[in-house]
Amino acid sequence: MPPKRKGQQTAKVNGTNEGVVKSKKVKVSHWSHQTKPGFVLAFGQGDVGQLGLGEDIMERKKPSLVSFDGAKRIVDVVAGGMHTVCIAQDGAVYTFGCNDEGALGRDTKEDGSEFTSGKVALDAKIIQATAGDSHTAALTDEGKVYAWGTFRDGNGPVGLTVEGMKKTPYLIPLDETVVQIASGNDHLCMLTNQGEIYTMGCGEQGQLGRIHECFSIRGGRKGVSILLEPSIVICKRVRGKGKVMFDGVWCSNYCTFARVKGGGGMYGWGLNNYHHLGLENVKSWFTPQPITSFNDVQVEAVSGGQHHSILLDAQGHMHAIGRTNYGRLGLGEDCEESHIPTLISSVKMEKFTNIGCGASVSLGCTDTGDVYACGMGSNLQLGNGDEDEDLHVPTKIISKQLETKKAVKVASGGQHTIILAVEK
Repeated sequence: MPPKRKGQQTAKVNGTNEGVVKSKKVKVSHWSHQTKPGFVLAFGQGDVGQLGLGEDIMERKKPSLVSFDGAKRIVDVVAGGMHTVCIAQDGAVYTFGCNDEGALGRDTKEDGSEFTSGKVALDAKIIQATAGDSHTAALTDEGKVYAWGTFRDGNGPVGLTVEGMKKTPYLIPLDETVVQIASGNDHLCMLTNQGEIYTMGCGEQGQLGRIHECFSIRGGRKGVSILLEPSIVICKRVRGKGKVMFDGVWCSNYCTFARVKGGGGMYGWGLNNYHHLGLENVKSWFTPQPITSFNDVQVEAVSGGQHHSILLDAQGHMHAIGRTNYGRLGLGEDCEESHIPTLISSVKMEKFTNIGCGASVSLGCTDTGDVYACGMGSNLQLGNGDEDEDLHVPTKIISKQLETKKAVKVASGGQHTIILAVEK
């Protein structure tokens, strides 16, 4: 492991902002610090409370305003499989949705409490959150990570730790300063200020990047501890000596993408059965692989669903790879599956600043505050008011709520979509 650097150090976070780590007093920053407080809009299916609109509202075809206890103003939102996580300006965390396995991190014994926003008890200022199917993670401004809920595999819950699921925040035992976190369905990645990545969770599809295939099912004879205790991903250089270091990490449902420090390209590991990892060989990759098909794209961010991935480049363009059905790639009805990123040309005149994918949908926010969506329409996640229509090219969401607001972030889960919008 490289020695700690002295003095002030800068670490790029989420491809859009820089986190500053000082030798004496550690502070980590996130892009949300530059976002003025805004509003949360929700739409899609919400039968377990993931819309946050109350017990009487199980679905919304158009964006609807979510209310918060104490009228808190929100600076970041993320969507899990069936729950939603919001960060307020003061660093407090609010959650709503399915809490069967502790993903909300709070008590929901009171009838209907999972259908409206509730505060998670955390003695720390949270600057970033991520969410999977049944887990949530939160990054503090001091570079520590809390998590709650459980990871799952093909046989059911695995636990968040070897002791099982955690229904309240649990401090991840990692003696490193973390500057960015990312969650897949059932795995968590943590990027440190030194450029190293630690992973924990399910490893069945290779998404941890450090577990041999023979140990991927519940850890094999070594037990689940090798999965649930955070450990470093070792990535060797293709040419030259030493480890590859990273400045960005992102997850799709069963994949991990990592950007090399200093513009050295992208690496990936995990499931690739529809080419959505960007590799030509259709299989699961259990160790980091250079994704040479991304070499012509200056990647700023990656978002992915079940079997597709969307890349955001430095010019604000979106590129798509992976499975084609339902229109999730935004490339039209006759597009072909490929591991090579294809520019979504129908919106190439727009400049996108944020992207978000659900299982079978893709969305993006432009610099003018518009939201475009494409993919499967049956869960109402596209915000177009039509539950039967799939959209094969990104289509602008027309909404009264967005007439007076500017969207700055979009996130999508298994059946719902969340927008963070600020006043124009």
